[in-house]
Amino acid sequence: MSESCNPRHFSRLNRRGFLSVGALAGAGLTLPNLLRMEQARADLKDYKNFEGTAKSIIHIFLPGGIAHQESFDPKPHAPIEYRGEMKQVATKISGEYFGETLAKTADVADKLCVIRSMTHGEAAHERGTHNMFTGYRPSPALVFPSIGSVVSHEYGPRNNLPPYVCIPNMPNEYAGSGYLSSAFAPFSLGSDPASNGYKVRDLSLPNGVDDSRFATRRNALDAVNAHFQKKEKSDDLKAMDTFYDRAYSLISSQPAREAFDLEKEPAEIRDAYGRNTAGARMLLARRLVQSGVRLVNLTYGGWDMHNQIVGGFKNQMPAFDQAFAMLIKDLEQTGLLKETLVMVSSEFGRTPKINGNAGRDHYPKVFSVVLAGGGVKAGYIHGSSNSTASEPEEKAMGPEDLFTTAYHCLGIVADKELMAPGDRPIEIVDGGSVVKEILA
Repeated sequence: MSESCNPRHFSRLNRRGFLSVGALAGAGLTLPNLLRMEQARADLKDYKNFEGTAKSIIHIFLPGGIAHQESFDPKPHAPIEYRGEMKQVATKISGEYFGETLAKTADVADKLCVIRSMTHGEAAHERGTHNMFTGYRPSPALVFPSIGSVVSHEYGPRNNLPPYVCIPNMPNEYAGSGYLSSAFAPFSLGSDPASNGYKVRDLSLPNGVDDSRFATRRNALDAVNAHFQKKEKSDDLKAMDTFYDRAYSLISSQPAREAFDLEKEPAEIRDAYGRNTAGARMLLARRLVQSGVRLVNLTYGGWDMHNQIVGGFKNQMPAFDQAFAMLIKDLEQTGLLKETLVMVSSEFGRTPKINGNAGRDHYPKVFSVVLAGGGVKAGYIHGSSNSTASEPEEKAMGPEDLFTTAYHCLGIVADKELMAPGDRPIEIVDGGSVVKEILA
């Protein structure tokens, strides 16, 4: 809980006490905590955000560590113990192949930028995940903010929508706000958009409360606010007013509410994405960035395939393949692809050799990340792994470079300093470079 929200800082009957006795019962009181945006931005020092090529990001995270050999970096000429049993499919990039379960994605490869030389040194899931959400190696001294929280901090909300949304929920602790205020944490749906009866937590008015009654309660809260502001002359109270204003804006704005409603999509579009977990999540991500959300994070599947990797891919990848290919086509057809950076990542790759359980184990030394839109080159393979996919062969690229480049596309200077607790200036990303070769 932030200092400005601590009830001990208010005398006797405080605004939170007023709310808790039912003035806005059921109207989404957790929502303001997710939507609070601090009034003062970090000291810009010598840095100012500039006009980027991307207005939004869709970050698709495949948790568990997806095998690059069975997906975006197959090795058809390697010995069987390295290449595995799966076949390959030709892509629209001349001479390049993806794994056989990515046939639809292969057909939109001319819109993609595939980085085959990602590398870091963290073989544990938690540490690798930290790298791929923050651009930093984990530190015992400091929790770093995710890219979504940094974007939220730098730009704030747009069109009455939260700047950072996780589908369906915040997937791990490293997707949060780190040393930044919890005001910049993600807004989570609370339920899976693919589930029956899907409904976004905190977004609907409670039973028995119509728009008129909601407005009356809002006016009542305004009166309480005015009383405490006059009495205490507190800037914290004024800041909280703004936080609640944003929450009310989301709840009371029909276009904002409808951004989360998949039922507004034509049946043929829903069918094209797939009426399953991957399809619903990616379609909702498109709706959200189209409506104004700055960064959407979604997760799909479980890719920690130490056993039976062929069966695992054939079970999980077809739904991803259909939904991801449709997402790229849909963004292009709606004109959003040029201003939306799509990133597909995982915490690391898998071992070069198939193990004794017909799977692959953790391997951070080389793996793949896929980008599209938002100012990156289309139909481009950046870097390579060696013949057995065991290490980068050329143009090795670390998480700090990936994130510095992504921030560049967004118009954020990655070595700008933000203030951590104790008034410590910390760079958004430390030591990364903008990889100009992947930019359009």
